[in-house]
Amino acid sequence: MPNAYLTYARGRFVQAVVVSILPGDPITSVLRDPQNGFTEDQIREIIAAQGLDQPLFIRFWASLSHFLIGDLGLSMRSSRPVTTLIGEVLPSTLILAFGGMLVALLLAVTIGYGSRFVPKRFGNGLLRAFPSLFLSVPSFVIGLVLIHAFGFQLGLFRVIEPNSLWATVFAAIALGIPISARIAEVLIANLDHEAAREYATVARARGLGPARLFVKHLLKPSALPVVTVIALTIGELLGGSLITETVFGRTGIGSLVQRSAATHDVPVLQAVVSLAAAVFVLVNLAADLVYPLLDPRMKLAGAARRRPTTADEASPDTSKAMAR
Repeated sequence: MPNAYLTYARGRFVQAVVVSILPGDPITSVLRDPQNGFTEDQIREIIAAQGLDQPLFIRFWASLSHFLIGDLGLSMRSSRPVTTLIGEVLPSTLILAFGGMLVALLLAVTIGYGSRFVPKRFGNGLLRAFPSLFLSVPSFVIGLVLIHAFGFQLGLFRVIEPNSLWATVFAAIALGIPISARIAEVLIANLDHEAAREYATVARARGLGPARLFVKHLLKPSALPVVTVIALTIGELLGGSLITETVFGRTGIGSLVQRSAATHDVPVLQAVVSLAAAVFVLVNLAADLVYPLLDPRMKLAGAARRRPTTADEASPDTSKAMAR
């Protein structure tokens, strides 16, 4: 198992590196947009200042070395280090994104548990309808409703203090509700699949209660596709935080991107995109490494590896072993 897992992990690391070094020049493409109004002389000066007129290998090495030491260049508008600008607003965005993901997971697991063990006459059908309802309502609408109800009507937080505890909590709720919908849909489908398996039937016959059956036998195999969904929604989480920050008046990456886009501050935009790409690669790499730990039945070697989209089939012997 350890040697096979190391081989699997090494292959995933190589894939992550290959994705990270794909060529591209977002600065030049943005500068040459006619709406930005830069002249050719200005474009050449900016390209030379950013080192984009150098050979690809030199550009890559310079960008990688600067990125690794935290040197993301200077803002074209404020002449301040981009690292400083991002560092001032990043903690607020990370708190909001973490809170949104926590809310999404709590909602998804609660809905998933209720969909299996709450009797139909007590709202099982309603719980299963929640994901579709959450998907149909944008996060900014949820945010406005929360601000009106809990900010203006109940006075739990003040709109002019967007970084207070309660304001952050409700901002995370507004961000997490739409994200929880996709997680809940996948979790419900796989819980239904796993609940019909032999090992679940044996566990119920042995008298296991709903909570123990859910945590010990159903949740872990159902979590594989959920990990995939979480990894794929990281980009949506960051994008959603930009909108939520604007609605709640928070100062974060969203406000920084908004100002930089309005003033055509390309180095800042490039740094934010690079960081987002790095986070996306790392999160998906982490998801790839988690799959075999969640389900040892997954093959760690071979060319036919793929991410699970539904719970893997288990043999009768494996089903009996899992129920013990």
